[in-house]
Amino acid sequence: MAGLIYPYNGVLPRIAPGAFVAPTAVVAGDVQVGTDSGIWFGCILRGDVNAIRIGERTNIQDGTIVHVSSRANPTYIGSDVTIGHGAIIHACMLEDGCFVGMGATVLDGAVVAVGAMVAAGALVPPGKVVTPGQLWAGMPAKPVRDLTESDRRTMAATVPHYVELARQYLKEIG
Repeated sequence: MAGLIYPYNGVLPRIAPGAFVAPTAVVAGDVQVGTDSGIWFGCILRGDVNAIRIGERTNIQDGTIVHVSSRANPTYIGSDVTIGHGAIIHACMLEDGCFVGMGATVLDGAVVAVGAMVAAGALVPPGKVVTPGQLWAGMPAKPVRDLTESDRRTMAATVPHYVELARQYLKEIG
């Protein structure tokens, strides 16, 4: 069973085979979701006034909102990305292999670079670039430290865990 999938302006979201969209997720408009990605319970992805693109093996956890800006910024989320519960991702770019913690907010034109981490509850202001290999935290978010080997292992382990979890849900609820 897929979530609530709605067209907007004649454009229907495109969900790749093998992607999991929870029954209570809402996906509307110009949205593409890649293979083995998971859009979890209570998420809202609204590609109505611009595009949302999500790569492969990305997990967008429960209660997250993903939106766009009509002025200039779509939202691009790469492959192997983890977005924690209750995050807000707005008109920005999350590059491959990055991690956005629970309750974090990433705003218009911001970039979370390859392999970077945004701490839970952080606010990445418009136009900021979270540098590769760094942890950014705070409101507004600022660099705190370089990622440790333990951080990198945790980020790497999260991706296959959520891919497997999504596959199990697909088996059980269709």
